[in-house]
Formats: sequence, C-alpha cells, structure tokens
Amino acid sequence: MKKLTTAAGTDTHCPYCALQCAMRVTPAAAPSPEATPTIEGRDFPTNRGGLCRKGWTSASLLGHPGRVTTPLLRGTDGIHRPIEWDQALDLIADQVKQTRTEFGPDAVGVFGGGGLTNEKAYQLGKFTRLALGTSRIDYNGRFCMSSAAAAGNRAFGLDRGLPFPLADLDTAHTVLMLGSNVAETMPPFVQHLQGARAAGGLIVVDPRRTATADFTADGAGLHLQPVPATDLALLLGLSHIVIHEGLVDESFIASRTTGYQALARSVSSWWPERVQSVTGVPVHLLRETARRLAEGVSRGGSYILTGRGVEQHVDGTDTATAAINLALLLGLPGSATSGYGTLTGQGNGQGGREHGQKADQLPGYRKITDPAARAHVAKVWGVDPSVIPGPGLPAVELLASLGKPDGVRTFFIHGANVAVSAPNASEVVKGLRSLDFLVVCDFVMSETAREADLVLPVLQWAEEEGTITNLEGRVLRRRAAVTPPAGARSELWIFSELARRLDAPSTFSPDPETVFTELRAASAGGLSDYSGIDYALLDSGAEAYWPYPTGSQGTPRLFLESFAHADGRAVLTPVSPAATTARDALFADSTLALVTGRLLEHYQSGAQTRHVPELAGAVPHAELLIHPLAAAARGIADGGHVIIANGRGTVRCTAKLSTAIRSDTVFLPFHFPHEENANLLTSAAVDPISGMPEFKASSVTVTAAHSTPSTADPARADLQEAS
Repeated sequence: MKKLTTAAGTDTHCPYCALQCAMRVTPAAAPSPEATPTIEGRDFPTNRGGLCRKGWTSASLLGHPGRVTTPLLRGTDGIHRPIEWDQALDLIADQVKQTRTEFGPDAVGVFGGGGLTNEKAYQLGKFTRLALGTSRIDYNGRFCMSSAAAAGNRAFGLDRGLPFPLADLDTAHTVLMLGSNVAETMPPFVQHLQGARAAGGLIVVDPRRTATADFTADGAGLHLQPVPATDLALLLGLSHIVIHEGLVDESFIASRTTGYQALARSVSSWWPERVQSVTGVPVHLLRETARRLAEGVSRGGSYILTGRGVEQHVDGTDTATAAINLALLLGLPGSATSGYGTLTGQGNGQGGREHGQKADQLPGYRKITDPAARAHVAKVWGVDPSVIPGPGLPAVELLASLGKPDGVRTFFIHGANVAVSAPNASEVVKGLRSLDFLVVCDFVMSETAREADLVLPVLQWAEEEGTITNLEGRVLRRRAAVTPPAGARSELWIFSELARRLDAPSTFSPDPETVFTELRAASAGGLSDYSGIDYALLDSGAEAYWPYPTGSQGTPRLFLESFAHADGRAVLTPVSPAATTARDALFADSTLALVTGRLLEHYQSGAQTRHVPELAGAVPHAELLIHPLAAAARGIADGGHVIIANGRGTVRCTAKLSTAIRSDTVFLPFHFPHEENANLLTSAAVDPISGMPEFKASSVTVTAAHSTPSTADPARADLQEAS
C-alpha cells in the first residue's frame, strides 16, 4: 500500500466538512504528548491549497490533553474510571446478549455518523445487522442530507450531492445559492464563485445577510431575504415566472423529462405578487432572479445549489424538489456547463449514507426492502438473505424509542454527539439516561459521552487509514500521519472483537483495505458502485467519482446522457406548501422565528472545535443575532444577556445586535452545549418523506435576562472527566 508519506509529511484530507480540503500533516520533529504536528494546505481541485481556520488548527486535536485513551466505565457514583479493553468488550457482549434474550434483537440500537470513513460506515452497518442482529440503525446524516437525498432520488433516480466536479462552477455566469453560507461553513469554496460574482450573477437566498450574501454587494449579484420557512413558495414563484415569461428550455423538457403539464398547472397560482406577500421578497427581485438564471445558461452556465437552510424543514423534501423542478425547467441538470446540486455538510456525509448505516439502505445505495439487493449483499457477506433484518427507524424515531418498554434498551453511538445535535435535545438526553446500557465511541468526553455507561477511545482522522467521499462524489484517501495513543483503537478493530464475542456470521476484518475490498464487492451493480476503485488507484492520484464500475473511468458528471430512472428521464413532481400542525406557528403573540446554523470558527456540535484553543477563544459562547428594532422593543442591549424560550426549552446567552438579520427573525449557532444549546428549542417534527427534523424555523420568545449566564468552560469539564 502506497502511503504517500515522505520527510515532508503525509498527504491526507481535513477532518471537517465535505469539501475535504487536501492537506499535508508533518509530525513534530521531537515527538511528545505536547508536540503538535504541522499542517500545510495542499493543491487540490476543491481547495487549491487553501484551508479555513478549522483546517489550519486541526492538528490541535491530535495531542489534546483531554483525549480519552482508555475505556472508561461509569460507576454507581457517576464517575467514569479506566478499565481494560478485554473487560470492556466482554461487558458489552454480555450486555447485548442479555438485552436480546430479555427484549429481542431490536432492543439493541446503533447511531452512526457522517464523519466515519467509508470502511467504518460500511462495517458498522454490517456489524449492526449481523453481529447485533438488529434493524435499529440510523445516523446523523438524517439531520443533514436526508431531504436533499430524497428529492434527488425522486427527480433523478439517484442522489449524489454535486453531480459535477466543483471546479465546473468556476466558469459559471449565474449561481443561485439557497440556504447555504459557504463563506463561513467551507471558506475555500468561495473561490469557485468568483466567476459568477464578477459577472454579477451570484444570487444568495438567506434571511440573514451572511458573509456569503455580502459577496453580492456592489452590484455583484442579488441577495433575497425571505421570511423563514417560505423558501418553497419562493421557488414555486420563480418557476411560475420561468414558465410565464417563456424562459423554459422546451427541447430539454420534451426530450429528457416527464410531468411538465402537471407541474405547470401546479405553479400557475404562484404569481409574483402573491409570492411577494408570502415571502417578503419584492417582485422585481423575483423576476430578476428568474431572468438571470435563464440568461446565464448561454453565457457560461447557470447553477442552482441548495443547502441546509432550505432543507431542514418539515417540507424540506418538497422544497428541494421545487429547486430541482426550477433547474429542470431551465435545462440545467445533465448539461456540461450548468447544473443542480446540494452541498453535503459533514466530512463523509456522502459516503456515509451510501453503504449501510441508514435505516433503509444496504451497501451501494441499495434499498434494504429489495429482494435482489438483499440477495447480492447476503452473497458478499456469506449469509442467507433472511438473516439480514428489514428496515429500521429513522433517527428521530430511533432516538425517541430510547429506554421505552418496546424501544431500544442498549445503544451504541459512533461519531455523533446527539446530546447537543439532536432536535428537542432535552428529551434526547432523557432517553439516553433511561437506557439500560449506553456505549459511546469517541476521542473526547463529549456531552453524549458523559452520559455513557461505557466510553471507548477511538482513533482520530490523522491516525487511521481509509477512504471518504467528498461533496462531489469523489472518493479520497485518508492516511495515517501520526501515531495514535497506545490505548486508542479503530472502530474496525472494535467491531471485529465484538463480532467474535457475539459469534457473528461472516467476517469482520480490522484492516481498512480488506474492508474496502469487501465494500467494493457489496456495492457492485448498485447506484453508488465503487467496484472499480481500490487503494492503489486512489494512491496514484487518479480522480475517482462514483459510480465507478469495474473497467470504467468513473463518472465526474452525472446525467449527461440520461437520468437514473428506468426510462432515462427526470421527473418533474408538483409540490405545494401544506399547512402542517407539526410546524411551529411563527410570529404569533410577538414571537420571533429562530433560525439555527454554523459559525466560521466551529463545526457541528462543537465537540471537536470547542477543544481547539484558537477556535474556542475566538468564539467561546453562543450569541443571539437579533435586529436592533426587535431588541429595542424588548429592552435588550447589545451584549446584554437574553433568555430564548418556547415550550420545549430555554436557552440563555448574550445578544448581538445586527441589521444583517430580519427584524422578525433571530439566529443562534448550534455548536454549544448546556444552557446555550440551540437544539433545546428546535422541534422533533419531521419531514414525512425524509425524516428530516425542523431545525430552521422554531417560534421563540426573547426577553432580557437579569442574571448572568454560566461561563463554565465545557472543555475544562471534558478534561476533568477524562483524567
């Protein structure tokens, strides 16, 4: 195996977002627990040598003093104390056997993560279904990409975040970005928007004037600030304009799609003035957006990109579908110079959902209910298809079942911090505490790990071999660059040891390349076919975009000749806003709409970035972004303490006054725990198609607080707990 390790360091990729920026990691010249490896940006098509603040400081995690380096068992006094690995694994195996005997196999559950390597995500799905014998598995990608994935499958027959290389955006004339703030969430991405910006064709849809929206200033584009939760109406209005102003690519619609007449009827009532009344976006901006998109097709290309801001809703699948419908009307998908895509968030959010840790999928993006899919995977695994359980529960339902009489009693969590990241987080924590046994695999004592009966120390990104799949569907090599702590273990080794103790059928290798070879066979013939990719190919530097069947050269651009439905056509699906009792009633009784999201300095639940001194020091606590008018009406001063509340919970933090937010809306980052946890306020109501929770539109009251929020340092608490 070619390691690509030299005196200058090891070539690998960043541990954070799905941009997966290329970097080089060089161990310190004099290795010691305090020594920090050197990070360099590496020239690569996605980042071109650039890294964000998180990437540049990522090595700080490797030698962090709060690192968990031995299994930790919670005592009756609530304190975690070290135990030996054999003792820990024997305890887990005994607990699983007892739970299955008393309550049945589905009383054991597993929650995975979009940051796991392809090998670990694949083996976790296999381990869950064969070694544990349960159907109860899902992962945190359900909180991230599920609506976009459902919409992509519905329209195209296949879901790959970007069905084209990111560099294709460089020559675009027009780029419409909905619900994504890439300037802060993945800063190196913005260099790919410079062509559109120079042409005045960057259009950003966001209730906030974000760093990305700022790129539209000075005539460089348009910023549309809709009322929260009205993105679907906005997109229907844009489709109405495209149809009624004769901007439809009629040849494309006739030859490559189905459903046009029904779609045209469905948007006929969404005339611009009505859309303005619903969204707050002026008619002239709606018309200008539609016209620029149509004009851009012949002037370098037009692209429509969606992010979590428009997808993390109870109608997220329909909203993403409306964006795809708009793109299809303009003939963008399947073009060599235009397209539609959705921006995957987590580091391996794409590969993590392809190979078996989703409740309803088997490797290769196969449906677990498909007899042919079950037969194929069973043959690779060397088992009878009947041994493989059926579909499980999507994440919100799975978490809601914890500790219930007919729910999950023993639970495994890998690469997720649900105590902070799950909606209605206080109820999730109650569920964790009601379990008979909770096992958490992590490298720091996250808020979720602190709830565990047993914490298992695992490897970090620069300590392991494997592969990840970035937002383009490009498979990349993750390489071991530093030596891990003596007590930490790979999840692959953990699965192997537990499978042996549980007398599991099939084999569970601890070797990443062996696991990847099996993954290739299991994915062969599936939608996400990796069969033609191996470590040698990746180590050669070859581009490897899936599907990559054996004997092919991969597929950098999808849909150039046909879509993935049986007839080769894309499907236009009529959608419409529907009144739902699941969604909070916004703006009632002087409430404000709460939008949540990420900051430049932090990532996801903050379990990693809050341990990096440079990042935690820059933004140590949550701040509520609120418009000066809304603040004045409530007696709130800039920097003053506030209470944000609804029927689900209460958050305390400080206020930051800004005209960058609508006066009826507030913004809170979701990276912080305890009383600053934004997800104490978010709803567990879900999209009925995708299972995506409603993260982006919660009704809240905001009042001035008379007491100072706690300033306890959660990173110090982690240190004390793990010591």
